[in-house]
Amino acid sequence: MDMYWFTCLLLCVVEAFSKPTYKRERVHLDPVLSRDPHEDNRSYRYDHEAFLGKEEAKTFDQLSPEESKDRLGKIVDRIDGDKDGYVTTDELKSWINRVQKRYIYENVAKVWTDYDLNKDNKISWDEYKKATYGYYLANPEEFQDVTDQFSFKKMLPRDERRFQTADLDGDAAASREEFTAFLHPEEFDHMKDIVVLETLEDIDKNGDGHVDEDEYIADMFAHEVEGPEPDWVKTEREQFADFRDTNKDGKMDKEEIRHWILPQDYDHAQAEARHLVYESDLNKDQLLTKEEILENWNMFVGSQATNYGEDLTKNHDEL
Repeated sequence: MDMYWFTCLLLCVVEAFSKPTYKRERVHLDPVLSRDPHEDNRSYRYDHEAFLGKEEAKTFDQLSPEESKDRLGKIVDRIDGDKDGYVTTDELKSWINRVQKRYIYENVAKVWTDYDLNKDNKISWDEYKKATYGYYLANPEEFQDVTDQFSFKKMLPRDERRFQTADLDGDAAASREEFTAFLHPEEFDHMKDIVVLETLEDIDKNGDGHVDEDEYIADMFAHEVEGPEPDWVKTEREQFADFRDTNKDGKMDKEEIRHWILPQDYDHAQAEARHLVYESDLNKDQLLTKEEILENWNMFVGSQATNYGEDLTKNHDEL
């Protein structure tokens, strides 16, 4: 992409995120792994989408039982990270988390060559800065508008701070995993403080280091016309008072913001991993062998053949 137009696009993105929208959805971790409920001994659709990802689960639906088992065996070999012949709950949880994050790794793969300018399979901070802000830094006279200047001056050090946090080995160059954490910080535990801090900086318009009720509402709703607030805004004000401001001091601090945008009340991946182990662990040693997993292969992957009877019972109007 031409650097000038890339820069213009970046400005549009920055501007869009610097204004309150009608209703903005903040990032939330630990989403439900599938929209389908657990229906064990029926379709296992929830388990399939949790274990394979939604799109890959559709692919497995079209395979024969033999093909499904063969592919599952290869997946098990990948899950068994220490190659001890057993799959633990933690290994299953890590696999499920990675599957659910597959889209972000695919996103990084698509943009990798745009930033890895010297093709050494790492992206240095200088490479990222040049690719993203190079035109602005080389031609500051073209960005005399106050808003544009403010956006770039704000985003450049903010990106550098996030890059340094993602750079776990401190070599000023991001591996694929580190660059993924940089672009998608909400998905990585060691980036959570940055997500909280950036959220606070976005919403805290008076710069007091807290988010009060009006700032909280302004992040989701902008009064574009005169008139009463919609009912959902009134509900959000009640949410702020009842659930966001847990210490009841009229504002949210960093910990309260963390609880809001990064809720950790329930670990879906952990729960699913435990469920798969419980249902497949024939000798009840809390470990799964490849044989135990393949014995219960339908819960993990399924296939068109095993779902055929279920498909016949569907209302033909749904097809």
